[in-house]
Amino acid sequence: MTEATGVLLAGGLGRRMGGGGDKPLKVLAGRPLLDHAIARARPQVSQLVLNVNGDAARFAEYGLSVAPDPVQGFVGPLAGVLAGLEWTKANAPRAEWMASFATDAPFIPEDLVARLLEAVRRDTADIGCAMSGGRTHPVFALWPVRLAEALRQAVVEEEMRKIDRWTGRFRVAYAEWPSAPFDPFFNVNTPEELAAAERHAAEWK
Repeated sequence: MTEATGVLLAGGLGRRMGGGGDKPLKVLAGRPLLDHAIARARPQVSQLVLNVNGDAARFAEYGLSVAPDPVQGFVGPLAGVLAGLEWTKANAPRAEWMASFATDAPFIPEDLVARLLEAVRRDTADIGCAMSGGRTHPVFALWPVRLAEALRQAVVEEEMRKIDRWTGRFRVAYAEWPSAPFDPFFNVNTPEELAAAERHAAEWK
């Protein structure tokens, strides 16, 4: 398989979760959400980097390299994708691709990277993006490292913030997963969604 790195996107503020603290460290089925994301993402990539802002020491126990947003102000996941691409260029020069994963999604498909790469090759596309239930999930995507400079220009110079607006400049291939009985891209933003994820995790045991 073509070598790919991975970035875990955890640079947001998580305002809707409540209770304070980092959303990726909220506990699901006895483990932090971040643990679930790492367990599913790590086997799919050659190296894994964590995109977080603020004091990185609070994630030191994970032993992951940290890549903060290259722009200030918590401007969204596109900045995290840029952080991962630039980290890959500097630290994994053999990697052609970088996969992005949201850390608030505990049920990430274990074949995500393989299927996105298959879709890109099938459609001769630039970028691979996940879908489920007819909806796209642009934070779960496969990005060519060669687009790092173009993304930096968009994020820093053009102040672009929406992923779909930037990917609209390129050819995007899609890989779709079923959303029933449970959407594998279900993400946890609120206490109610965390409770729903807890129920689903219990059903999987």
